[in-house]
Amino acid sequence: MKHTRIVVTHYGGPEALQVLEEECPEPKHGDVRVQVLAAGVSLPDILAREGVHPETPRPPFTPGWDLVGVVDRLGDGVFGIEPGQVVAAMPIHGAYAELVCLPQRELVPVPPGLDAAEAVSLVLNYITAYQMMHHSAQVKTGQRALIHGAAGGVGSALLQLGCLAGLEMYGTCSSRGAPAVSGLGGTPIDYRHQDFVEEIHRLTGDGVDVVFDPIGGAHLWESRKALRPGGKVVGFGLSTSLRGEGLTSRRPGRRQRFRGTAAFGLYIAAGWLLPGRKRVIPYSIQTLKRLQPALFRQDLTALFDLLQGQKIKPLIAQRFPLAEARQAQEMLGKGGVIGKIVLVPTRS
Repeated sequence: MKHTRIVVTHYGGPEALQVLEEECPEPKHGDVRVQVLAAGVSLPDILAREGVHPETPRPPFTPGWDLVGVVDRLGDGVFGIEPGQVVAAMPIHGAYAELVCLPQRELVPVPPGLDAAEAVSLVLNYITAYQMMHHSAQVKTGQRALIHGAAGGVGSALLQLGCLAGLEMYGTCSSRGAPAVSGLGGTPIDYRHQDFVEEIHRLTGDGVDVVFDPIGGAHLWESRKALRPGGKVVGFGLSTSLRGEGLTSRRPGRRQRFRGTAAFGLYIAAGWLLPGRKRVIPYSIQTLKRLQPALFRQDLTALFDLLQGQKIKPLIAQRFPLAEARQAQEMLGKGGVIGKIVLVPTRS
């Protein structure tokens, strides 16, 4: 019996993704084999394919940060979990496959009856939004928030969670994404035709309490200008820093982990030292998960409860068959995607 997985054969463009048919993996001691029902497609997957993300393995490797699936087979020494149980995991790489073997400790139970594509949206996108909002920014009801990329996977999650938290929200997006941002309770700001700093001060007077910024580089400092005194910029993803398109590099396509970290450190220090008490705070989902795995599990469980209670509703941009992973990444790479792109089993 064979299964399908996607392999990055070399660092590069979408052509680096290849479909591989191989023998099904067998779970080792302490591992669980999971039949994948849905795998998320995210910007970190693209950055890994390009070889610029700090979590990138050496090729060949299978990408995929997040998955939801059904327990298929148990390895020796596994107890407290049964075949047929639906689980979620954030393995960071490996999710673009029909079958994945993972340590039991990585699996989080998924409540019955949830749509797999909606459930997988919580594993990376919504938990990123939830932890930034409640742990990093520690938002309070009535505060104002600016969300960059507000129509995307994390942005739309921030908008939905911000509504539950009672925030006044503004979101940068394209004109195409504006209806989605408005529909989720935010005031859209067209980043192509409007200066978001000027627009925020025009709309609010003195600025916002928190900015969620996935872009990084000099953009973090621009975001800081949108804050009122005592506000915070939460930086995550940092796509321009990793790709070398911001202040951190003149050599695009090279790994910029340490130079990017140094630049971020300068912004953090300046936020403490300069007048106005406007801070820049880093957020890394993989770092927090490694340091506090119980918190990751607790927060993901809370999000599943919100989904089951229909208090949140992830936006699914498109569902691609697993074998069309290249087309899925090409769609995400072009930008303007509203919500989450999800891979589903090719044979479904």
